[in-house]
Amino acid sequence: MTTQNEESFVFDISLSVLNHLGRNLYRNFVTVLGEAISNAWDAEAKNVWIYVNRESSTFVIADDGIGMTREDFQGKFLRIGYSKRQGGHNKSLNLGRPFIGQKGIGKLALLSCAQKIYIASKTETAEFIGGSIDNSELDEAIKDDVSASKYPLGNPDMDLLSDYTKDIKHGTVLYFSELNNGVYNTLDYLRQAIALYFRFSLFDPDFKIFFNNEQITVNDLDKLTGTTEFLWTINQLEDPLIEKLQKSVLEQDDRVVEGADIKGFIASVKLPRNLKVFGTNEKAGVDLFVNGRLRERDILKHNPTARIPESYIYGQIHLNSLDEGSDDIDRFVSSREGVVADDPIFRKALTTINDLLTKKGGIFDQWDEWRLKHKKEGDSDNTRKNKKQRASTTLFNEVVDDYAELEGVAPSGDSAEQLPTGSDVVKSWADAFAEDAAFNFQSYAECFVAENLIREFISHTGTTLSQKAQEAIKSFKEKETNNKRTGNVNIDIRLNNQDTSYLDMSGLANLVDKGGEVYRLSQDAKTYKPLRDALMHTARLTDAAKVRITSVYDNMKGRLKTMLQDDSNV
Repeated sequence: MTTQNEESFVFDISLSVLNHLGRNLYRNFVTVLGEAISNAWDAEAKNVWIYVNRESSTFVIADDGIGMTREDFQGKFLRIGYSKRQGGHNKSLNLGRPFIGQKGIGKLALLSCAQKIYIASKTETAEFIGGSIDNSELDEAIKDDVSASKYPLGNPDMDLLSDYTKDIKHGTVLYFSELNNGVYNTLDYLRQAIALYFRFSLFDPDFKIFFNNEQITVNDLDKLTGTTEFLWTINQLEDPLIEKLQKSVLEQDDRVVEGADIKGFIASVKLPRNLKVFGTNEKAGVDLFVNGRLRERDILKHNPTARIPESYIYGQIHLNSLDEGSDDIDRFVSSREGVVADDPIFRKALTTINDLLTKKGGIFDQWDEWRLKHKKEGDSDNTRKNKKQRASTTLFNEVVDDYAELEGVAPSGDSAEQLPTGSDVVKSWADAFAEDAAFNFQSYAECFVAENLIREFISHTGTTLSQKAQEAIKSFKEKETNNKRTGNVNIDIRLNNQDTSYLDMSGLANLVDKGGEVYRLSQDAKTYKPLRDALMHTARLTDAAKVRITSVYDNMKGRLKTMLQDDSNV
């Protein structure tokens, strides 16, 4: 039997549901800015004005969007959970902008970031309407379990808002007073954060954001772009930031990822500390954007590579398919500061990005190649070059840097002509023998270690100097004495003045082979000698000589290891 009620029952929502939905989740002021800017975008605003006063702890955001009627304000803005997408609408009516708002709870960030909030809005054909919220009173109402329907908003203080409403023909103004925790970020930080994290202009170039009356542009990111060395674009994203970078970077490459709907860019800076552009420990990273809005910062944290290039890069990945709206899935966490980690579209994109970075011939490999090309340290974990080659290259670059401050001198009569500096000329000369120098540095180090190990071995085993060795040592000492006298050098040059320090690889090898055990070092030392002598005289070697000295050294190294591993000697 069914009972018919005289009056229909209705849901009566307690105000405490605001806290349960996430009223206190919004800790980041930039996230609050994001919600406010997103609302202006969805309202088809062309201009957004942001005013932040740290001293008075106030924040105002005004826009020239379509505004709200009384019915809109009550039935949409104040209706927690109202979605603009009801009925399958995913874009704004007039401008066709993709909606940012999804589930209608993001406004909680706005309603809870300050003690007092004043809201005023008007359409083109109506006067301002709105209300005010005192969060201390709201907290009391929540504590008393007051029903939402029994908590009326206060009236907006239009005198307080007058400076921001006087020139608005249609749009919305939100005034926040007594910001929770104040505004700890510097104004420069906020400008840079807005420039970096809100890229709505990619979808509508007429959408402009002003911060304390100055328009936000990519020029606000000069601190970051000015230290950027390399750039990789992904699937041809059109972006003023990319265009700015393309004019200044040393190297760039355009990457096409087949079958992926991602677009964006990856860029690398000169030094990891250059990523700290905000004046805090907070760093620029590879961030995820959906329809022009930042949705998650530093997405590489999901698949860290532990590769050196990762500490140099930042970028933006645009993945609009996370918000296509066709499946009505909310893929963003309650705080609106991240994506649900196990979402399949998100996971697929992360895999694509990881492959783009780390696979053979990927961005990390190219970063290493470009760094070495420009005489800087690369990725020591990359096997393209062994560690000795990398160390030699680094040492060479450091030595060349000693000449980086040379000034060019214009010839007589050409002083007005733009001439290369002395450092430019030296750099061009050094570039010509850079590869040879790196090879020679490595080869010298190998020779130095090998010969001194043999000297220590001879001393340890008490090997007697042969007559031939003594004669060679005497001859070298006499030459050195004469050279010191000519050069007016009256100090000891060789440590301990050890006799064997006057013998090269050939003389040392002969002593070892004739000292008892035969290690056949002298066989390779004879071949090594002319190559070694050219090396010690800083000559640039032919390709054939490089191959030969490397192979002979490898043979000698093998024999030397056998000698040093002989328990009877060491």
